[in-house]
Amino acid sequence: MTVTTPAGFAAAGVACGLKKSGNKDLAIVQNLGPLTSAAAVFTSNRCQANPILWSKQVMADAVVEAIVLNSGGANCYTGSQGFQVTHSTAEAVADALKISAGDTLVCSTGLIGEQLPLDKLVNGVHLAAEALAHADAQTLAGGMNAAEAIMTTDSKPKTCVIEGGTADTGMYSIGGMAKGAGMLAPGLATMLVVITTDAHLTSSQLDTALRAATRVTFDRLDSDGCMSTNDQVTLMASGASGVTPELDEFTARLTEACTSLALQLQADAEGASHDIAITVRNAASEDDAVEVGRSVARNNLFKAAIFGNDANWGRVLAAVGTTGAEFDPYDIDVSFNGVQVCQGGQPDQPRDLVDLTPRAVDIQIDLKVGSHTATIWTNDLTHDYVHENSAYSS
Repeated sequence: MTVTTPAGFAAAGVACGLKKSGNKDLAIVQNLGPLTSAAAVFTSNRCQANPILWSKQVMADAVVEAIVLNSGGANCYTGSQGFQVTHSTAEAVADALKISAGDTLVCSTGLIGEQLPLDKLVNGVHLAAEALAHADAQTLAGGMNAAEAIMTTDSKPKTCVIEGGTADTGMYSIGGMAKGAGMLAPGLATMLVVITTDAHLTSSQLDTALRAATRVTFDRLDSDGCMSTNDQVTLMASGASGVTPELDEFTARLTEACTSLALQLQADAEGASHDIAITVRNAASEDDAVEVGRSVARNNLFKAAIFGNDANWGRVLAAVGTTGAEFDPYDIDVSFNGVQVCQGGQPDQPRDLVDLTPRAVDIQIDLKVGSHTATIWTNDLTHDYVHENSAYSS
């Protein structure tokens, strides 16, 4: 269940000394073709890391032959030296794989404001290229090594595989890997994600599908309201299956893959003890539903209440009231884990009927003004989250 499940891809993950732990910290995913179609979405944070600036240039012609990713350093706010490190890393990959540096995406993740050692990166590229030359680079082993190499504060690798097509039309696969445990908030993309497919699709088709999929998955994951400088989701197609699916069908399968990865990221969020799904129903528009759900997801009083197993529905309504969405503030229903605690803006079932001890928490908010629905995924605010992020750079 990795990026190497679709035919036409190889991957490797190695340790090159970027992490003090000695764990794997550099990965390469190579598209072996015959197609080199690609699409990517990037963070909308105006403060962007050097790899984002480089990768945007690479995506100008939507041709990608490989992507190299490192953990252990974000290469953000590192000036012209940092951009040259990104450029040189792409050139090292191009030289090792006999491809073009202009067709090589670069992703980095880790601490902002620290220079990455180019010698270690180049050595890591050479080690990964050697691994790519072996048969297991196209098997589960190669994909899992790559998924492990992009982890930072993640406790486990995140991967997925979705099968598409039919026996009559032909089958194709979608594989994915992701990293992220903190700074999980939307902006076209979230975290570092690489998705591969052996479907036969153009870059334009991939772009349409990817933007549709990320809009309702990664863009709806709002774990802590903090947007990263390095977020990127990349989709590459090898065409090796020879199957050209209908775009709508492919988009649906791609959305399944993105949903799987997004929920794995939510479940591994730093220090979280609850995974919260906030569904806003009967909104006047989808945008209204998203705005309301996100307002509740980013409300620290609500998140702290969930951590304390307190069904404090008043904090939900207070958060809803800060939005510009259309609703009657005195005609809203709220449910916690299937118990309707508020009806028409008034108390309903006793809040002590709500069991918040399970990790999964379902919040339903009915605005009663339309027919649109959206779900935002978030986590509670815990002591562990504060502790983990209080000494991140030390």
